[in-house]
Amino acid sequence: MPATKDALTGDPMIGAHFEITVGAVTGYFTEVSGLGSETEIVEHKIMSKGAKEPLIRKIPGRLKWGDITLKRGITSNMDFYDWRKQVEQGKVDAARLDGTIIMYDQTFAPIAQWEFTKGWPSKISGPSLKSDGNEIGVEELVIVHEGIKRIK
Repeated sequence: MPATKDALTGDPMIGAHFEITVGAVTGYFTEVSGLGSETEIVEHKIMSKGAKEPLIRKIPGRLKWGDITLKRGITSNMDFYDWRKQVEQGKVDAARLDGTIIMYDQTFAPIAQWEFTKGWPSKISGPSLKSDGNEIGVEELVIVHEGIKRIK
């Protein structure tokens, strides 16, 4: 794959803010991880005639998608908790939604975008609470899905 001018001369993109849209729900997050895929490796041993040691061929196995983990300071918005409640009530089919994640730079210009399919919230957690601390309470949302691709 040839190097592009941007890869040779441009600065790496810095993500300052992240927006997720799932169905009619939109939220902004300060941290996102799990935007990728992985192929399991299957090792196949081949013994040829006269060889002292087997040849080990590595071939692609199952394709796996990482879970998307989003973090932000807790807000009064309950949309993601309501989405999670569908799963808790056994309505997983209704909760399976396609979604978009957009990465913005410091000027709020969109610089990258991913789309995932049939995602649903497998976990939502509120902040760790301490009465003598002055940290911002952070909530976390984990979304499992059936595929993700970067489109921008």
